[in-house]
Amino acid sequence: MITTETRESELASGGIAAVESVTAIAEVTTMRAIVQEKYGTSEVLELRDIDKPTMAANEVLVRVRAAGVNPADWAIVAGLPYIARPIYGMGKPKNPVRGTDVAGEVEAVGASVTRFQPGDEVFGWSGRLGGAFAEYASVTEDALVHKPANLTFEQAAAVPMAATVALLAVRDHGRVRAGQKVLVNGASGGIGTFAVQIAKSLGAEVTGVCSTSNVDLVRSIGADHVIDYTKEDFTRTGQRYDFILDNVSNRSLSDLRRALTPKGTLVPNGGGFDHRWVAGGGRLIRAKLSFAFGSRSVRTFIASSKQEILVALKELIETGKVTPIIDRTYRLSETRQAIDHVGGGHARGKVVITVIKAVTS
Repeated sequence: MITTETRESELASGGIAAVESVTAIAEVTTMRAIVQEKYGTSEVLELRDIDKPTMAANEVLVRVRAAGVNPADWAIVAGLPYIARPIYGMGKPKNPVRGTDVAGEVEAVGASVTRFQPGDEVFGWSGRLGGAFAEYASVTEDALVHKPANLTFEQAAAVPMAATVALLAVRDHGRVRAGQKVLVNGASGGIGTFAVQIAKSLGAEVTGVCSTSNVDLVRSIGADHVIDYTKEDFTRTGQRYDFILDNVSNRSLSDLRRALTPKGTLVPNGGGFDHRWVAGGGRLIRAKLSFAFGSRSVRTFIASSKQEILVALKELIETGKVTPIIDRTYRLSETRQAIDHVGGGHARGKVVITVIKAVTS
């Protein structure tokens, strides 16, 4: 059972641990982390004391303040889809520490690092298929950027994976331009809330699709039109869209095709893990085949950490065009609950773990 330990409460309350000298902190060789030794439900996750990560010449040691939780984290906990096990690790994860999205302060830098120095506030991808659900993470220099001053660590930790997928889908693969009609299916989720705002920043007319309880949220982030999928089927309204980002896969490919303009583009990002071997891979293949002929197109891609993407997202955030939406925050000791909430598929925006609470004067 994961329990809250004394060190967390001291840090959160600004007590003794929060005011230790930098020298004393540097002497600490262990850290608390969420460790996974086998695949299964969230019950396989354990809060342990383990060695701090080593740091290569091109890496930055980050003192983690917050970490974002993604469906991909839930998938690795479960070891799904099975076809990905050679990448994750066959019998157990190669990297036992979960978490990818990280935000925190630079503790130390490798010999070849030039962009950062100790004390810098940063956010990015921890890489190595994990490492963020811990007090410290070693991150390659090119997977980090400086944290926008107008974001908390929790907000910054919500950005890397979800916002990267949204930006790649809307800007790069959808090639959305001003005046185009864009529809985001699953507009209230982590990727969807970013996609709505990014499409608006590009000058598109945006329609968001969500449940009744999320209509006000999607409207508040800039959607021009909001469709409650419990009351209306967007594929049968007669409206046609230049670009559709489908995060949910609750409509058939033929229905989605019908909702596109003659030269419209679909990015099928959903699919879930109902098929434990290939997850949404089968739907992606069917999408490629069904869109192989005709003027409409389908685009698929795999998101990866690129510094230029993080820089672009930082600029959108600093100019007020994009704001991370956070559903809930959890303590590191509550990671099991966080994973279960994300795995349920109904998070409003992003779920974030506060690892070490920042102390303010």
